[in-house]
Amino acid sequence: MTTPNTARMSPIVLAAGALVAAALCLPVPVATAQTAETASAPATIVLKAAHVFDSTGTELRSGAAVVVRGDRIVSVGNASPPAGARVIDLGDATILPGFIDSHVHLTLELQKDYYRGFYNNIMRFPAEQAHYAALYARRTLDAGFTTVRNVGAEDFVDIGLRNAIKAGVTEGPRMLTAAHGIGSSGGHFDNPSFPPDRVKPLGPIEGICNGPDECREAVRYQMKWGADLIKISASGGVLSEADPVDVPQLTPEELTAIISEAHKWKRKVAAHAHGDLAARLAIEAGVDSIEHGSFLTESTLKLMKAKGVYLVPTRLAVYWTNKEANNYPPQIAAKARAASAAHGDMFKTALRVGVPIAFGTDSGVSPHGLNAMEFGLMTELGMPPTGALLAVGTLEAGKVADIVAVRGNVLEDIRATEHPVLVMHLGQVVVHKSGTCSGPGCPVSAPGPGL
Repeated sequence: MTTPNTARMSPIVLAAGALVAAALCLPVPVATAQTAETASAPATIVLKAAHVFDSTGTELRSGAAVVVRGDRIVSVGNASPPAGARVIDLGDATILPGFIDSHVHLTLELQKDYYRGFYNNIMRFPAEQAHYAALYARRTLDAGFTTVRNVGAEDFVDIGLRNAIKAGVTEGPRMLTAAHGIGSSGGHFDNPSFPPDRVKPLGPIEGICNGPDECREAVRYQMKWGADLIKISASGGVLSEADPVDVPQLTPEELTAIISEAHKWKRKVAAHAHGDLAARLAIEAGVDSIEHGSFLTESTLKLMKAKGVYLVPTRLAVYWTNKEANNYPPQIAAKARAASAAHGDMFKTALRVGVPIAFGTDSGVSPHGLNAMEFGLMTELGMPPTGALLAVGTLEAGKVADIVAVRGNVLEDIRATEHPVLVMHLGQVVVHKSGTCSGPGCPVSAPGPGL
């Protein structure tokens, strides 16, 4: 299981898993159906590699093995494999806990042609979009991300995807999901400026609200239909055409109504906020995390540290929108470049101040499956590789068997995380690209030592 041990983490970076830990403490169903016979005698799998980073400290363990029985980790150490176990020897690789991404959008993916992509997304029926969401979920799992926080989707497609994954109908990472984002009319989460007689304006069911009472209603609707957390748009956004990127979009009264209502239901609240004032208003209202944070000042970052508010920096989204800026409408391109210019310095200041940082990518803005690029993008700005990897949680006996392996020594090459050679989710091997396999359950022709 990839729930972190926050008691031993540095003040510089805390795990993305802390944002999802409450849900991960619940019993997790096995993703595939089992017969009574196999349920009573679950298979044992032993993963061996040159290195293990269990995330209980900052050192690699050499030559250790991880023993898995059913969907649980039995041991992490140098014990001999149990008799009759399936042994997967990954050779010169590092075994890690499954990755956690605290900011994804599995139900959509932007395209290079901005307007074509926008048209495709709004013209698909929800049932059709659900098939795309299932594809994106599998790509994310194959990339080593066994748990995600899906922070906003239309038509409750995310709720359906989460439920289907839980039921074993489709494969994907464990999901915590927010349903519709909560925002103001004309704001980042609202529709573009369509003529109101042609396209129906959005309302509280779709997350768009004005005034404290409507905003409470919007929150209650999302929770009614199954939201695990609440996402709000505290400031403008990069990829919306009409609004400035940094201005506040919810009043203090609206923020208090949203956050207090969510907290009554024991739901965390994540705030999309590029602008400093918007983020500060959300922090003062009791928000749990700030997403993006491009223009945050040092004083606001210090307030976040004092209140234990997480920063989810989504470096990958900033990198991707800046790279693709020439493909966007001019007003969006200008906002993408402005956010990119400010974001790096903000991140370095957050590291220096000691703000708790969680791993999050905003995947969907970038293609799904590239999530692990975030590790390299954070370390390029001064975060140590061990600090970045603390965001993957821990490998410990008794925890759910969500495990990833990457080539070589991951502390020497953090970008090895972008190409996992093995992914295990709930004790089931879903990706196996290298190493040898022996014992029951191995394929007739086991993979060789390389791709």
